[in-house]
Amino acid sequence: MIIDILILIGGLALILLGANCLTDGAAAVAKRWGVSDLVIGLTIVAFGTSAPELVISTLSAINGSAEMAIGNVVGSNLFNILMIVGVTAMLLPIKVEKSIMTNEIPLVILSSLVMLFFANDILIDGDSENAISRIDGLILLLFFAIFMRYTFSIAKNGAATDESTGEVKTMPGLKATLFILGGLAGLIYGGQLFVDGASGVARALGASESLIGLTLVAGGTSLPELATSVTAALKRNSGIAIGNVVGSNLFNIFLVLGCTSTITPLKLGGITNLDLGVMVGASLLFWLFGYFFKDRTFTRAEGAVMVLAYIGYTAFLISQQ
Repeated sequence: MIIDILILIGGLALILLGANCLTDGAAAVAKRWGVSDLVIGLTIVAFGTSAPELVISTLSAINGSAEMAIGNVVGSNLFNILMIVGVTAMLLPIKVEKSIMTNEIPLVILSSLVMLFFANDILIDGDSENAISRIDGLILLLFFAIFMRYTFSIAKNGAATDESTGEVKTMPGLKATLFILGGLAGLIYGGQLFVDGASGVARALGASESLIGLTLVAGGTSLPELATSVTAALKRNSGIAIGNVVGSNLFNIFLVLGCTSTITPLKLGGITNLDLGVMVGASLLFWLFGYFFKDRTFTRAEGAVMVLAYIGYTAFLISQQ
């Protein structure tokens, strides 16, 4: 088991390093081609923080671990909202723009409801088992294309500002290319190590792949978002702190789950309506706390409620094993 843990940690380190290199390299190339900082921040950087989830879920699905693939998406979205926003708000209250509350966060709620709908084949269609099919995956990718069109529309119309994009590193073309290739290699190889290590730990502990995916894998692949949001909050840049969570959750369902289920249909197995319902509930809580209380500000008390909700959910999952 110790070897599996070391493999898991090594894989995670490669994933985080690879995602960082890929993001910096791609952003530098885009900058050289005259793409604005805003578009870079809304697309390439957002993809970079979701790259670990994409790699882990895809490799898990290919290796026949569908529960881990879906659990990674559901667990990451829960971790993003309840833990990342919660911890960040506890460090420093987060004030958000009205447009985020009326446009972007409702999209997070919509994505959660869409996934809940697609995952209930038995209830809706009378099928023998629940699964995210290839057709479902293509529809999710269509949603992703619409979201990206919306994002570029925001950039074109100037609805967002350069303040929320972060700094884009400049580097020579060859160095940027090496960063991209090295980042991809780190993501792919690190992802394989991480899946192998997580599966080994699950077997050693007697835990289900769904539990490992919802907790350990989800938390590990959400580390880039956690680091980004906490750093942004400490620098008093609420746009990055909240936008990072919103973008990551939409990428996870529309792109990650869309790509994964298009490659191979995903049977839900141990991922239940309770897990999906908690994800929908967390999305609604995200909106309610931000919109209806204290002038669009996530307070320390609200952050504490979010963190406690995540701890309670995780404790419940463990108690059911």
